[in-house]
Amino acid sequence: MRIAEIQSLVAPPRPAATGGTAAPAALSPAGQGPAPTTFAGALASAGPPGQRVVAAAAGEVGQAEQPPGSNDSPRIAEYRSAMPGNPGVGPWCAYFVSWVARQAGTPLGDRGEGFASVDAVAAWAQRSGRWSPSSVPPQPGDLIVWDEHIGIVESVDPDGTVHTIEGNSGDAVTRRTHAAGSPLGYVRP
Repeated sequence: MRIAEIQSLVAPPRPAATGGTAAPAALSPAGQGPAPTTFAGALASAGPPGQRVVAAAAGEVGQAEQPPGSNDSPRIAEYRSAMPGNPGVGPWCAYFVSWVARQAGTPLGDRGEGFASVDAVAAWAQRSGRWSPSSVPPQPGDLIVWDEHIGIVESVDPDGTVHTIEGNSGDAVTRRTHAAGSPLGYVRP
């Protein structure tokens, strides 16, 4: 149900039936045949980067480890696929944010390679000028970084309370709420 809602928001508008001729279908970049229409492609072109990151993460809420405590499932294996060499089973919060960023069209890393650890994400963000200390209010779509854990900012209340979507939180992708100033900092993808 939720995916259908998101797809309806990013689908191109349908022309009204007026009895006239329909507009030609978009062509592929090579100019041959119709352009591919995929959910990821539509999502990547819909709205500002932060909004795309939140939408991609929200579609994953509820994905869980199978069996619980294993750091693995078929979907978590897909998150790992966002890393070069598809690393093995292990803590997956950084895999998750890397996968989400790639799905949203804002891949992490100098070459879009993504990261398998929180420390690597934080180091890249600091090197590339994408790091903000916890005293700076985050924006939706920013990554929220703690010592050895990372998530995605979904929204921020006027009092600074931060609502997140986090992978590997309670063995699943979950929504959580945190007090202002609780993380080490934020990363703008």
